[in-house]
Amino acid sequence: MTKKILITGITGQVGSQLADYILENTLYDVIGLMRWQEPMDNLYHLTNRINRKDRVSLFYADLNDYSAIARMIREVRPEYISHLAAQSYPKTSFNIPIETLQTNIIGTANLLENIRQLKEVDGYNPVVHVCSSSEVYGRAKPGVALSEETQFHGASPYSISKIGTDYLGQFYGEAYKIRTFITRMGTHSGPRRSDVFFESTVAKQIALIEAGHQEPVIRVGNLSSTRTFQDARDAVRAYFLLLEASEQGKIPCGEYFNIAGEEAFKLPEVIELLLEMSTRRDIRVITDQERLRPIDADYQMFDNTKIRSTINWKPEIPARQMFADLLNHWREEISKGKIPLNR
Repeated sequence: MTKKILITGITGQVGSQLADYILENTLYDVIGLMRWQEPMDNLYHLTNRINRKDRVSLFYADLNDYSAIARMIREVRPEYISHLAAQSYPKTSFNIPIETLQTNIIGTANLLENIRQLKEVDGYNPVVHVCSSSEVYGRAKPGVALSEETQFHGASPYSISKIGTDYLGQFYGEAYKIRTFITRMGTHSGPRRSDVFFESTVAKQIALIEAGHQEPVIRVGNLSSTRTFQDARDAVRAYFLLLEASEQGKIPCGEYFNIAGEEAFKLPEVIELLLEMSTRRDIRVITDQERLRPIDADYQMFDNTKIRSTINWKPEIPARQMFADLLNHWREEISKGKIPLNR
């Protein structure tokens, strides 16, 4: 029978691009978990296949609904699970900390606990990718590359929720021998990146200005951060290779990996690069107090040694191409009449 992969959070940038990768490079069936009211923008290119159930289908449930997750696991029984669903916006988490903690920690526990109980009953033991975040390292020490053993330092309700998610993935792997592995992905971007993230909101504002929908002023928050960038399409390739390695027994249960780009930028350099790609030369940049966080992760440089010694992977899409694709994504969206909020 055809193997199945369940992708929670399939409507997001990374979830939808992982679905694309699976459909293009394997014979697996894709089952996407989503809440019924979520926007389908990132899946519109797959709607014909979804309607025909051509190797891709949707399951409607909420991570916070334990019984719905139990029904999904019993009915679908996927061989692979990539758990990407989350309240994933660090800045937003300051406004909705309880929902962030509930969805990311309890939602992950609901998924893993259902797998544990089914494993006890009949031995069901899928490979489970638990998506953590590089935000778990929080306010890291400047000048030091972050390894997997760097101490956690929560710098937002989101990062604290991902620390909990990270530990849950480790615990269920170590205690119950569920085949979990955890990824801590650094800043990733490219087409479909939500406009709540720095480089995407800059690209979106440039596209709005070029189309005459915004005055030639870009509003930004904290620019003191230094971080690596990688294309999300490179990241999902790493996810898949880790799923394969785990199935082959090459990864211990509960293992964890950094996945990061190897090109570093100060945030003002990102703005300069995107402005160089613009058709306008009169754009100013100002600091918007409403875009500042109470505390920020201001240094994120990574050591990729562990993942590169485990799978045959390295970032392949240059950051400049990634930023160009992101800007063109927003240009295309706006040309279709989709005028996004200036947030």
